[in-house]
Amino acid sequence: MELKLPLSVIGPGEISRLQREITSLEDYFIQAQASKGEGLAPPRLSRMLDELASTNKVNLLDRKARNDTRTGLAKLSETSPTIHLSFAADPPPKALERILIWLRENIHPNLLVRVGLQPNIAAGCVLRTANQIFDMSLKSRFASQQDYLLKLIDGALNERSQ
Repeated sequence: MELKLPLSVIGPGEISRLQREITSLEDYFIQAQASKGEGLAPPRLSRMLDELASTNKVNLLDRKARNDTRTGLAKLSETSPTIHLSFAADPPPKALERILIWLRENIHPNLLVRVGLQPNIAAGCVLRTANQIFDMSLKSRFASQQDYLLKLIDGALNERSQ
């Protein structure tokens, strides 16, 4: 079963969480069958699992659908391309969502993103793939323009001293 990821599933951590949640749901149904449902409270589904089920039109009450979903998640965990995005501070959820939409529409529909923090980049972000680094930070921009910035500062100081 080829799963389509909802936007609430950002990275590999969410895939692992969904796998554990489906396993927990399967355990509940096994226990309920053994005890004939007496005294067992059903587990609550997370919003993420609910979105995954509705996006893929999966009925999690059906054992085959649960197994297919678990298999699909395992396949995604192994085969989905993963990139790492580092920011100076936690990105707003809406900004991260827009980035994820663009990446999944233009790069790969099941792309996973690991989000990290690097306070030393000042602003912008650093994107790492398996074999490349794209530094779109203010720090690297200033470093690449260092000679020009020093020339501007020197010119401003010379004007002031006259």
